[in-house]
Amino acid sequence: MLLQTFIETTGDYLGVQQLAGAAIRMPTGIGSFDPVMEGGVPPGSIMLLLGDIGAGSFEFVYTSIINLAMQKRHDPENPALPSEILYITFTKMREDVDREVRLSFDESLASELETDYVRFSDLSEQYFETSAVPNEWYTSDDLITRLKRRSEHKSTLMRLSSVLDTAPERSLIILDSLTELAVSYSDPADWKELAAYLRGLQRVTKRWNSTIYLLLTQGIIDRARVQEIADIADSVILYRWEESVAARRQRVMFFEKFRGVMTHLEENDLVKFSIKISPALGFEVNNIRLII
Repeated sequence: MLLQTFIETTGDYLGVQQLAGAAIRMPTGIGSFDPVMEGGVPPGSIMLLLGDIGAGSFEFVYTSIINLAMQKRHDPENPALPSEILYITFTKMREDVDREVRLSFDESLASELETDYVRFSDLSEQYFETSAVPNEWYTSDDLITRLKRRSEHKSTLMRLSSVLDTAPERSLIILDSLTELAVSYSDPADWKELAAYLRGLQRVTKRWNSTIYLLLTQGIIDRARVQEIADIADSVILYRWEESVAARRQRVMFFEKFRGVMTHLEENDLVKFSIKISPALGFEVNNIRLII
């Protein structure tokens, strides 16, 4: 069983790490991926998940949090697991994420999100407050409450900071999605503010000993800005559609960079992988081998 294989692999690796006195890596929960990463990712990493539409980046995140929640339920004292999973959205409600997961995966997987271990924070009211979007589309608050909130308006980034400050150390944090922030901060002055914020976040994440997934859709913002974000992130994983020898489209995942880990991956030819997504198992690294 995939989950059991992951637990056994991670357990063995953690023993080696603890004997060596090394920092415990944080598993992603994806059983076909964590052994490639020698048990998981170094805590304190901002991971940019940069993907073509539908190529697998969101399924990677959903499978990660589902399997981590499953493992937390089975082994609540495991020190490698995140202390909490914080899922932050800017335009979605929690119901949107739940619905997408239930449409994509079997009920046995989707039901794992029904736990306090995964905490959702919806910043859509903050995001839409100064936009042309009608109030009734994103909030049920009355006019007086909305006017009061507007008089106390804080930027989306300030509100995001307040939410991030509530996460305990060694958390897994998902920003769904950086694409929405990048679009709303597209003016040059606003973009400079966003880039500076991400650099500060990359710095403080080390102190928090947490891992952050930044979801960014390819082709929405210009290439120079994507490269700037990639330069800030500790890790860049690309999810793309490619044509196979049989002229069939297939999803692939490959590392563009990963500070402190890339040499290990290159030494073992573990840079580019075929991936598959199924309702029963979610996101999987297929065959764990390099695609030529």
